[in-house]
Amino acid sequence: MTSTKTLPEFENLWGHPKPLWMLFMAEFWERFAFYGIRWALTLYIVAQFFNGDTSGQSFASNTYGSYLALVYASAIFGGYIADKVIGSQHSILVGAVIMGCGLFLIMLPDETFFMIGLATVIVGNGLFKPNISNLVGKIYAADDHRRDSGFSIFYMGINAGAMVSPIITQWLASTLTDTPMMDNYKAVFGAAGVGMLISYVWFYIGRRQLKGIGSVAKTPLRTKNLVTVVLGALVSIIPVYILITYAGAQVLAWILFALFIGLAFILLKQTKNDGKVAFERVIACLIMFVFNVIFFMFFEQAGSSFTFLAQNIVDRSITEVVEFKIAWFQSVNSVAILIFAPLVSALWVFMHKKKVEPSIPRKFALGLLGTGLGFLVLVYALENLLDANNMIPIWPLAACYVLHTIGELCLSPIGLSMVSKLVPASLAGFAFGGWFLSTAIGNNFSGILAGSMSGETGMTVASALSGFTFSFWLLTLGGALLFIIGPKINKLMHGVK
Repeated sequence: MTSTKTLPEFENLWGHPKPLWMLFMAEFWERFAFYGIRWALTLYIVAQFFNGDTSGQSFASNTYGSYLALVYASAIFGGYIADKVIGSQHSILVGAVIMGCGLFLIMLPDETFFMIGLATVIVGNGLFKPNISNLVGKIYAADDHRRDSGFSIFYMGINAGAMVSPIITQWLASTLTDTPMMDNYKAVFGAAGVGMLISYVWFYIGRRQLKGIGSVAKTPLRTKNLVTVVLGALVSIIPVYILITYAGAQVLAWILFALFIGLAFILLKQTKNDGKVAFERVIACLIMFVFNVIFFMFFEQAGSSFTFLAQNIVDRSITEVVEFKIAWFQSVNSVAILIFAPLVSALWVFMHKKKVEPSIPRKFALGLLGTGLGFLVLVYALENLLDANNMIPIWPLAACYVLHTIGELCLSPIGLSMVSKLVPASLAGFAFGGWFLSTAIGNNFSGILAGSMSGETGMTVASALSGFTFSFWLLTLGGALLFIIGPKINKLMHGVK
């Protein structure tokens, strides 16, 4: 729903349309907020609501997984609202305000208010996240060869925010040394709320660069729709709170599965009359969504099982007086993104010129295999590198994050670009919601897996070894399968590369 029917002329900046860099920074600050609390959530739940007892790790992991799942599942509704009701620009602005309010709410030291705050963040993120990605796709023509590299640059914005936020928020928590650690985490949540407000202001001022893309003409109907969406978003916080608090990860898995089936049905029905090519492209997109579930089931161990591994089984001593902070592991992924994203992007361009660039399915397969290799490093460390205190060195976990990063670069930015290419523009926001819904299902499974590794007594070497071995084999088998069937999926894409 844009007021401009044809793509406007954009001034180029550093080889790309100028609005890309505005969207880059708006996403930077939103990711600063999102990842600023990522490392602290499970630790805060155990410290605040279980008095630091390791028996709370399983609950914390399941809550974290459910929270992430609903964050991404809400994107399906946010994408639909943008496409059909108020446009991407207003969806982003409303979502930013709601998400900021939720981040300030979780500072309150009460479990009920904490869960309401998480529910508020979920609703706001659903309006924000799919629509800013959708705008990136809309500033490029359909046949613009820069689209993939543009999404890779945008992905660097995501990870630049994710890199600095754990460092800054860990520093804030560390400087409040005269208070209990659960109070220190509140400074983390407050800093994330400020970051979200900056994202709102940045996008509000910079959206003029979009020249009407993602906007809806100002009419009484738009005002009415906007009020309706705001009220509906506030009311929806209640069922989201109920889901995250009372449904449980297993029930949520069935709900998300039903949503995915419903989304697939709508996409297929909407494109059935558009011809065989459009219909089969959507089928290919849905198949790739399934493999995205597998990827994020294991990639998102970063905020749950990896956090408890870092806390309890990794010797984080660098010197006798210097310790590698738990939050810093979250930045390893982002630093690696900033190092490797330009290299991977350049590799795809080089291989394209040589006519040997892997297809989208095989790039996904490489992503799964790379992530599986990261778990193999942890399995090796847990079997061979334990010291007298049953601790492993820092480097295996850091290496795992780097390998997961390389896997991520082969999959996530390619997936965003894939959706923008395969799905008709009229359903793009809804389809981006579907991409994030598949991510949600994977995230929910990640919480269930992490919770099983912690069990009733907390993570042990044996439980970590068992869980990470399972992770390696499932990722490896999934990657091998996708590599084999990749050519068949590629046929369904009808020339989309």
